[in-house]
Amino acid sequence: MKKDIENREDIYLLVKTFYMKLMSDDLMIPFFEDFKNPTHLETHLQTLVDFWDNILFYSGGYRKNAMQPHLKMQQQKPFTEAHFSHWLSSFNNSVDELFEGDNSHAAKSRALSIATVMKIKIFEQNN
Repeated sequence: MKKDIENREDIYLLVKTFYMKLMSDDLMIPFFEDFKNPTHLETHLQTLVDFWDNILFYSGGYRKNAMQPHLKMQQQKPFTEAHFSHWLSSFNNSVDELFEGDNSHAAKSRALSIATVMKIKIFEQNN
C-alpha cells in the first residue's frame, strides 16, 4: 500500500515526477523549454510546492496569481484541448504512481478544477 501525500517533501516528489513526465513528452515539451535550465526548474518546483501545499494543507505560503503566467504563455504558445487533457492525465498518473489516500484524491480533484477554470479563462481570452 502506498502512503498518502502528507507534507512538502511528498509534494516536491509529486511535482518533480510530474514535470519530468511533461518535459519528456513530445506534445508538452514546447511549454516547458524554459525549465531545461536546472536552476530555473528548481525555483519553479519550489513555487509549485508552495502552491500545492496551500491547496492541500491551507498553508498560506502561496500568494501569487497562478493564472497570469499561463494566460501570458497562451498568447505565445496556444494551449489546445489536447494539452489540457494530457496535462491532467500526466498529473493524475504521477499521483497514482506515488501515492494513495484522501489527500491524493483531493490533489487529483483540485487539478481537474484548476484545469477546467484555466481552460475557460484561456479560451475566453481568445474570444
